[in-house]
Amino acid sequence: MGYKVKLNIFEGPFDLLVYLIENAQMSIYDIQISEITDQYLAHIDQMKKMDVEVTTEFMVLAAALIEIKSKMLLPRRSPDDDPTVIDDPRTDLVARLLEYKRFKLLAAMMQEKEEESFHIFEKPQEDLSVYTNEPDEYLSLDLDKFVTAFELFLRRKQKMEEMERHYARIERQRETTEAKIVHIRDMLKDNVLKNSHKDFLYFKELLSPASDKYDVALTFVSMLEMLRQRRIEAEQKYNFGDITVRPTERLDEAQEIATEETLPEALN
Repeated sequence: MGYKVKLNIFEGPFDLLVYLIENAQMSIYDIQISEITDQYLAHIDQMKKMDVEVTTEFMVLAAALIEIKSKMLLPRRSPDDDPTVIDDPRTDLVARLLEYKRFKLLAAMMQEKEEESFHIFEKPQEDLSVYTNEPDEYLSLDLDKFVTAFELFLRRKQKMEEMERHYARIERQRETTEAKIVHIRDMLKDNVLKNSHKDFLYFKELLSPASDKYDVALTFVSMLEMLRQRRIEAEQKYNFGDITVRPTERLDEAQEIATEETLPEALN
């Protein structure tokens, strides 16, 4: 009684044949029938020596290989004697091998999916009738109240969109403390160039007409940072009075430029 044969890495006649072709690095579309047939018969003899019963499937394929080998020795021409068309006796074998490889690949994929399913655990089905059998509840609301509620929703949505647009605009206009410090330093330098008799600026002069609360706070924090670095001096004589800001550094470059500009006027 025949049984399914599995030796090492091949199983069945076509699996052995595919193994021999791939091991010989042959193209499945251009099989060297003479070499493959000899190797196939040698494997069958080895199986017999190992007291393994060779099934009918192996012998049928061996007979088919021998038949193809014998046909390969004969001139190959088409029935119509067209020299451009050659009747290749390997065509049917190649088709069967391709189909075998395709089904073997699908079987391997299905086995992989089966192994993956072993690691998947499903939650047991629960009885949801407690929640699904309850009658639907409807909101009792007349048309006027519904329209009023919908208009309120639209107004609230419009207000939120306006706030988001305003917030985005403010974010784009914000400056950093470092940039504001540079701006204050440049304003003090320009003041020395333009007014040699006035070496200070009021805090409100550091603000632009379009300054908002954020800009005022940023300017004040930047002024405090410059005070900490001892780059300026600030004085407020009374509560809520004007704050005077005066640079502590000499600003020699600015003073030299101012002297060079006023010197020709004095000579004239």
